Amino acid sequence: MSSNRKDQLKALFGMDQPAAPAPAPSPEQKPLVAVPLQPAAPEKPRTASGAVKAMGLSLGGLSRELEDARRLKESLEGGERIVEIDPALVEASFVSDRLSFEDTHDPDFEALVESIKASGQQVPVLVRPHPEKPGRFQAAYGHRRLRAVHRLGKPVRSIVRNLSDAELVLAQGKENSERRNLSFIERALFAHALVKHGFERGVVQEALSLHKADMTRLLQVAEAVPFQIAQVIGPAPKAGRARWMELAELLKGDAAQVKAADEVTNERFRATDSDTRFALLFNRLARKPKAEPATDIRDGQGRVFARLGNLTKMPRLELTAAPAGFAEFLGEELPALLQRFEEQRRE
Repeated sequence: MSSNRKDQLKALFGMDQPAAPAPAPSPEQKPLVAVPLQPAAPEKPRTASGAVKAMGLSLGGLSRELEDARRLKESLEGGERIVEIDPALVEASFVSDRLSFEDTHDPDFEALVESIKASGQQVPVLVRPHPEKPGRFQAAYGHRRLRAVHRLGKPVRSIVRNLSDAELVLAQGKENSERRNLSFIERALFAHALVKHGFERGVVQEALSLHKADMTRLLQVAEAVPFQIAQVIGPAPKAGRARWMELAELLKGDAAQVKAADEVTNERFRATDSDTRFALLFNRLARKPKAEPATDIRDGQGRVFARLGNLTKMPRLELTAAPAGFAEFLGEELPALLQRFEEQRRE
C-alpha cells in the first residue's frame, strides 16, 4: 500500500497527529534572501491513456478501501469484534442476490482471491447466528469474500451480529447498492424473491435503494423472464435495463419459449460468457422468420388461377384468375372440405 493510501486510512481512523508548530526564528538568525526562480523545465508529454486508466482504477480501489474502513470503524466503535470462523460453518443468505456462483469468466473474483492470498482478508464479512441451526452462521454480505477464503483454506474474518430477517436483507441490499456490483437482472430477481418471501415492497425498495417506478420495472422483468432462462444466461452485466425489458417482451408467447429453450440448451451457448449468452438468445428471438414462397395453384390446363402463401403469420389463399362465382362456391364448400380434412387426419 502506498504511503499516500496509508496516510488517508490513518486520517480516517484518527491515527494521524497534528504536526508540531515550527520554532520561532532566533534573533541571530539571518533574514531570508529571495532567490530568483530558475526557468521552468519543459513539460513532460502527457501520460499515456493506459496509464491514466490504471490511475483511475487505482483511485476507485482506494475509494472502496476507505468505504470499507469506514464501515469497519463503525462496527468496532459499536462494541463489535472481529472473529475468525470456519467458512464451512457459514451458509449463504436465505435470499440469493446472485444468479451464479461459478468462478469461470470472472476475473474480478480471481483478483479477489489473489489479493486475499497476498495480503489477507482486509474487510470482514457480516454474519448472524443461524436462526435454525445452532453452531452455524448465515451471511448477510461478503459472499464473494467467503468463497475466496474457502478456496484458499483460510478462516473467514467475520463480524457476528444478531439480525432479524428484515435487518439481514437490508444489510445485504445496502452492501450491494453501495458497491454497485449486481447486474440489472440480479437486482430484479433479488427484489422478486424478497417480495415472494413476504417482505413489504417498501422494505425491498429501501434494501435496494429503489424508487417506486424502478421497483415496478424490476418486478415486471423478473416475472416475464423465466428463472431457468435467467439462471442459464447469468448476470450479463453489460445488458442493462432496456435490453432486459426488450428480452422480456420477446419471450412472450409459447413459440418464443420453445425457441429460447432450444437456444439455451445447445453446447455453443453454454460454452460462452454471460454477456455473449444474452446476445445469442436476444438475437435468436429478435430474428424475423423468413417468409415462405407462395405456391401457385393451376387448373387442368396448367393455368394459374390461385396462389397459396404464408407471407404473414396466417396462411392466405388468393384467387388470381378464378372464374366468376368460384369464390362464392368455394365459401359454400369450405365446411365440407374442413370435415373431410379432419376425418382424414383422425384416420
